[in-house]
Amino acid sequence: MKLKFSPLSLLIILITLCNCQNDDHNSELPHDTAFYIDYRSLNGLPDGIAVIELDPEAPNFGSISSKLELGVGVLPHHLYYNQSANKLYSTALGGSYLYQIKTEKDKNGQPKLVNATPIDTGENTVGENLFFTNDGRYLMTFMGGAGGPKDGSIGVFNANTNQLIKTIKAPIQTNPNQFIMYPHGISVNEEKGIMMVTSTIHPDLTTGMGNTCTLLDLNTYELKETYLVADSPTDMSSPVEVLLLRGKFPQYALATTMLGGDIWTAPYNATTKKYDAFTKLFDGNTLGLGWTLEMYIDDNSRLYVSFADPGKVLVFDISNLPQLKLLKTLTADKGAHHMVFFKTKKGKEVVAVQNNLLNIPNLNSGTISVIEIETGKTLGTVDLRGKYGILPESIEGTNGPSSYMHH
Repeated sequence: MKLKFSPLSLLIILITLCNCQNDDHNSELPHDTAFYIDYRSLNGLPDGIAVIELDPEAPNFGSISSKLELGVGVLPHHLYYNQSANKLYSTALGGSYLYQIKTEKDKNGQPKLVNATPIDTGENTVGENLFFTNDGRYLMTFMGGAGGPKDGSIGVFNANTNQLIKTIKAPIQTNPNQFIMYPHGISVNEEKGIMMVTSTIHPDLTTGMGNTCTLLDLNTYELKETYLVADSPTDMSSPVEVLLLRGKFPQYALATTMLGGDIWTAPYNATTKKYDAFTKLFDGNTLGLGWTLEMYIDDNSRLYVSFADPGKVLVFDISNLPQLKLLKTLTADKGAHHMVFFKTKKGKEVVAVQNNLLNIPNLNSGTISVIEIETGKTLGTVDLRGKYGILPESIEGTNGPSSYMHH
């Protein structure tokens, strides 16, 4: 039997086939490879947020298509989506410390930055990390607290209204065994009803440093334990990020030490409902690595860790914790920090690494490296310092979170 098609039917079939090919290469959404970056100006101009194309195969690779200025000295620092990925936020080291960012799409479906609404953080200063819970809260670390030399706080916000519900404070002066000081990293295990924050460094980077992580009850906000995450009480290792593994992953806490240059871990104890003591799992110094920063985990139990000095991303297998198996080392630039994961138009799996840490000398390349994960080859580099006179501070997807698990 012969099949007969009208010209219109053939046209529809051809369009469908074209769309199927586009689906294979993730190009049905034109901004799959465009990303938001927080940035600081190097020329005394306002800091802000930008949209940048990061697919090295795109003709506009490295081009900024939209910018939103927040103000001089605002220093936007970390970008986050809420639980349903329909609201975008940026924390900041200056300015109002926290902003909700309004975005929309232009006539071509490309992401466009519209405006930023400051959120009242009360007495809390120097905004760092956010964590959104399933019950309508978000938690935010404030490395500066109310501004004291040994301060620091956690803000609890209503995720619907952005209203500050509570400020959690626990000064080291009150209890040197259980305290919150210079909190930066935060992670939550909602199933276990716990959260943990790091004690990193005073915002001026000189007044004081930390070497602990503190565990709190997620619902009562009571402190449960403060853990040493350092070789000794006098080792100011500056734990910067913490990740409470959850779901299908081994039930451990992971922490990176900024000045220690290491990865630490602590197993969850079902009897005490806390974690046991932290032990060093990976010593960066043995491989000439320092300034350990961010942690990301993919769906296949691979852990990606950035080392700002000399600018590397190490990939580990965490399926057999506390054994940590090094799988590969990816080369970025000095200041290797935040990451996003995506596929290029041709289907290559890549990680884009934002290379800058607070404009600290020798850790402030001001670039974004796009690296093919399988081969380790750098497919492209965007020089934001040279091209735009800005430094990237953080990076996030324009279609929602661009990583499987981060905090």
